[in-house]
Amino acid sequence: MAVLDQLNSQQAIDLENKYGAHNYHPLPVVLSRGEGVHVWDVEGKQYYDFLSAYSAVNQGHCHPKIVGAMTSQAQTLTLTSRAFYNDMLGKYEKFACEFFGFDKLLPMNTGAEAVETALKLCRKWAYEVKGIDENEADIIVCENNFHGRTTTIISFSNDPVAREHFGPYTKGFIKIPYDDVSALEEVLKSNPNVAGFMVEPIQGEAGVYVPGENYLAEAKAICEKYNVLFIADEVQTGIARTGRLLATCGNCNCADKNCSESPEVKPDILILGKALSGGAYPVSAVLANNHIMNVIKPGNHGSTFGGNPVAAAVAIAALEVIRDENLAENAYKLGQLFRSEMNKYIESSSIVNLVRGKGLLNAIVINDDEDSDTAWNICLALRDNGLLAKPTHGNIIRFAPPLVMTEEQLLDCVGIITKTLKQFED
Repeated sequence: MAVLDQLNSQQAIDLENKYGAHNYHPLPVVLSRGEGVHVWDVEGKQYYDFLSAYSAVNQGHCHPKIVGAMTSQAQTLTLTSRAFYNDMLGKYEKFACEFFGFDKLLPMNTGAEAVETALKLCRKWAYEVKGIDENEADIIVCENNFHGRTTTIISFSNDPVAREHFGPYTKGFIKIPYDDVSALEEVLKSNPNVAGFMVEPIQGEAGVYVPGENYLAEAKAICEKYNVLFIADEVQTGIARTGRLLATCGNCNCADKNCSESPEVKPDILILGKALSGGAYPVSAVLANNHIMNVIKPGNHGSTFGGNPVAAAVAIAALEVIRDENLAENAYKLGQLFRSEMNKYIESSSIVNLVRGKGLLNAIVINDDEDSDTAWNICLALRDNGLLAKPTHGNIIRFAPPLVMTEEQLLDCVGIITKTLKQFED
């Protein structure tokens, strides 16, 4: 079979199963094209994308401005490595630092790389600035977190599938319950060697678990009290997904405020990825102010592709789309509408217990246990009805469409979802 031969869905699935590592369990649909909020399979069937590549495609599939920036730069200069300067990286660093309100940016490629970068940065700051003894720094994380699947990150994961048979694990992490400021302070009172607290503003992989209203602000205040860095992993929640530029903007509403200017909770270290590129190219970043970032010296950390000219051009365009198309405001408005419409259905539903989320990062909890296949079967039915979503944690279905969705499209999707759920009602 020639590489460019047109495949049908089963042929494409068979090829992946035969020649690819089985490290994913995809929904059985083979996509070949995307535009805006829609994707098409190889047979030409159209679907609403209600996952957005786990929030990497906030700006919609193949946004012309982002694709244009990528192709234009790719025809000029793609990669120099950091052995030399290039004429795009500084522009991107300045743009992003001013956009999010930080002094410096360290460019990487993937979300997991950015998390690893933040952990290294936090530890180096702990030894050189806070004065913790070498190799004694601890970092607090939350139970049921998801920050990636590298060896260090799975060392503090609760997921047995991600952890089993990959040890020995990296030391230096303390797990506490999520959404529990008392547990955070209890550790900090008794352990002077804590360097940082890393947290997801909303736990996406855990099932779109939204913490209490004041959790982030109170956690940040406790970190400041004990001279501990507050590290926000906004790889999934950032870039307008939750109805504000950053989820760490707390209770503010981007329809009323410019969150990049006046966030309620400003992290000491901010981790970004996914939609930083609009889904067009791997781009991630760690941002911090000078008193933290300046501990990084030549040779301490790096990446051949991190900060390459294509990534820089793509990231600038991706952020401009978020700003110019008011996507945070749209996510806020449509998120309110989505949860309102779903709650109307849930009032008389036996299959759905609740809907939760912020902006256009939402989930429904299916009335079944985590080991059941009900959520998976619902997602198969949703696919058949023209909408793509995926379960998380067995009985939870995550819904995260591109932020360019219109109100009319959202209501159409609600209709598809409720129609599908009715097939599973008792």
